[in-house]
Amino acid sequence: MGFFDFIADAGDKLFGDDAIDENKVREHIAGLGLKLKVFSVVAHQQDKMVSLIGWAETLEDKEKAILAAGNIKGVEKVDDRLKVGTPPARPQAAAAEAAPAAPAEAPEPDSSEQPSSRFYTVQPGDTLSKIAREFYGSAGKYPVIFEANTPMLTNPDRIYPGQVLRIPEA
Repeated sequence: MGFFDFIADAGDKLFGDDAIDENKVREHIAGLGLKLKVFSVVAHQQDKMVSLIGWAETLEDKEKAILAAGNIKGVEKVDDRLKVGTPPARPQAAAAEAAPAAPAEAPEPDSSEQPSSRFYTVQPGDTLSKIAREFYGSAGKYPVIFEANTPMLTNPDRIYPGQVLRIPEA
């Protein structure tokens, strides 16, 4: 299990008030086309935290789901309860009766399922080129960072302070 910290006042504004809307978070992440199964979101209003529970097909999909949830205005922390792989088969009748797992009952990812990319919080004045120079020694490698953060990023010139990005190994 992992907890990831974000800046609550930065990110996509999905909610009209301070309350985290689990359905909007889930729809936002699902809209990115990530390969997630048996996926649910549980909000912890007091802690400004969301728990992501379920299965991601790849570690990359898992990392992107964590960042997509954390880069929502009002979310300060993401509780990672996503496992990588295929969910175990359940009989259809039991699956229909089962309610979404509570955070305490959610599967705990093992160490091989922990994010392998570095996460970087964008600072004022940053550009993808500047970040690429810092991490890879070459500003020309900014497309690596851009591709690692699609579909959350749609334009390499549109990043904002407080946003958290995936920085894959060179």
